[in-house]
Amino acid sequence: MARSVLERYGGFPFLSRVVMAFYDKVLDSDVLAPYFEDVDMRRLIDHQTKFMAFLMGGPASYTNEHLGNVHAHLGIDRPSFDVMVATMQETLEDFEMEEADVATVLHGLHSRAPWIITGPQAAAG
Repeated sequence: MARSVLERYGGFPFLSRVVMAFYDKVLDSDVLAPYFEDVDMRRLIDHQTKFMAFLMGGPASYTNEHLGNVHAHLGIDRPSFDVMVATMQETLEDFEMEEADVATVLHGLHSRAPWIITGPQAAAG
């Protein structure tokens, strides 16, 4: 049986380091940091790790409806979403993930944009 992307890179210990590094970059970003004011980062990192595991073929499961509910009040716009995706790509590349595996994760993020982008341009796509 083929191993998932998550398994090939060492599972949750690897992914945990990736997500921590990602949020270090996010919190240093003038565009992204404001979305995370007053957020319980430990809780968010736990959820993000599980979501990323899901995108990498791991055991967690997230529905689009759940993503929509979680992001509905945040007013995330397309430019901010694009910065987040670029930041994730940079982070995955920093951890020397193969190009095809990075593409898999980014595709998973892009395909869920309609449930994450909830700002004024959300309907315009």
